[in-house]
Amino acid sequence: MTSTYKMYINGKWVSASDNDTFEVYNPANSQLLAYVAKGTRNDVHTAIDAAREAFDSGVWSSKTPGERSTLLWKLAELVEKNSLQLAKLESQNVGKTIKYARDSDLPFIIDNLKFFAGAARMLTGLSSADYSGLGTSFLRREPVGVVGSIIPWNYPLYIAIWKLAPALAAGNTLVLKPASYTPLTLLEFTRLVEKIIPKGVFNVVTGPGEIIGSEIASSKKVDMISLTGDTKTGKKIMQLASNNVKKVHLELGGKAPLIVMSDADLDMAAKGATVGAFWNTGQDCTAVTRVYVHKKYEKKLISLILNEMRKIRLGDPLNENTDMGPLISARQRDNVANHIRSGIDEGAELVCGGQRPSGKQFENGYYIVPALFRNVQQKMKICQEEIFGPVLSVSTYEKIDEAIEKANDVDYGLAASVYGKDITTAIKIANKLRFGTVWINEHGALTSETPHGGFKQSGFGKDLSIYSLEEYTNLKHVYIDQTGLARKPWHYTVYGKQ
Repeated sequence: MTSTYKMYINGKWVSASDNDTFEVYNPANSQLLAYVAKGTRNDVHTAIDAAREAFDSGVWSSKTPGERSTLLWKLAELVEKNSLQLAKLESQNVGKTIKYARDSDLPFIIDNLKFFAGAARMLTGLSSADYSGLGTSFLRREPVGVVGSIIPWNYPLYIAIWKLAPALAAGNTLVLKPASYTPLTLLEFTRLVEKIIPKGVFNVVTGPGEIIGSEIASSKKVDMISLTGDTKTGKKIMQLASNNVKKVHLELGGKAPLIVMSDADLDMAAKGATVGAFWNTGQDCTAVTRVYVHKKYEKKLISLILNEMRKIRLGDPLNENTDMGPLISARQRDNVANHIRSGIDEGAELVCGGQRPSGKQFENGYYIVPALFRNVQQKMKICQEEIFGPVLSVSTYEKIDEAIEKANDVDYGLAASVYGKDITTAIKIANKLRFGTVWINEHGALTSETPHGGFKQSGFGKDLSIYSLEEYTNLKHVYIDQTGLARKPWHYTVYGKQ
């Protein structure tokens, strides 16, 4: 039986104001999963008003850090109890494998909620100090206010938690818009939120980005907008946010390089490149997309990568033996296929993959066989543009400075990695890479304690870690006069002299 989902606004589950809905499908087989309320401008205005009233009333921000911490921890425990159900739904809605959703995404989600439950009690400013000789200063971190969060379709619950956990820990109220492809796990999570968080503090509005996202970004009642998405959307959000000069936090596209040093363990590098390129079907802003290897090791590395790629099992994401599921939609599959054709047309050599898999089980899903290119030149589209699919390219270098230059020669700056045995040299290379995260002999490791965010057109601001609380708070300086001249301006003692 197909489910029907409403929106969650001001503590109530509501239909769209015009009762319209949209359909959500399983990308593995094109089967209808659910009907979801298709929000309108009136609906998002209602949600923003609810969040504004909840913030201004102090129903959440006036709670002590300890009280907010306790409630976030309870929410984490509820997610833990429902983790298998959420993982299965995530697998069905996104097309990611059940073992990835269950064994990677959900444990991290639970950990992140618990981390920020603790971090809620660590919102401290600078200790009191006398800097002027006339009075004492101290700094306060205060919640920004109403935060609008726009969630991507590749990690719909995972990244939603990255945004809502620090925002709630800091005392903000929220209006969230999930991607229309993948709203289901956030809506199911909201059923758990409903049991914990006061009404108006947490609101979810579903519907098209050009309506819901645009209204959130342009509203003068919203104090901050946080987006994870593509760079084109990020630029539009920045323009809309200028309406009231709201705070903006953007995690955008990526084109991650992996540099293989001459002394690297090639087997390790091949495994890192393969897993880094094809997890979540390559639909990841930090996915490995470009490998740079010394030309004398190119043939060997490609052979090792091919061996690893042959182990990848495409199929039903709910099957425990499946390693890679479908792309999110026919549109995304066509976009990836167009990039593959572009690579061939521009003269790169397609070593393997890139076609739709044969077999009845794949007929109605959005599958594509992982693709590997060699002889990829720096200015080719497949080297410069974010593909967001299972496509990996290999290029060569003669000197390591050339590899660093090529790695940096893209518009993006989200993530990169370096493989090599000489750690001193690897660190020097990492220091020269203009990316927000650089891994050494690894690609993709994230923890709740370490920040994640990009440079250049990959955006600005940090998710994860204590540093993300800086995004969701404002810093206030409070000054206390100690001279007994409180009724006079401080400069009176200087400029008032005869």
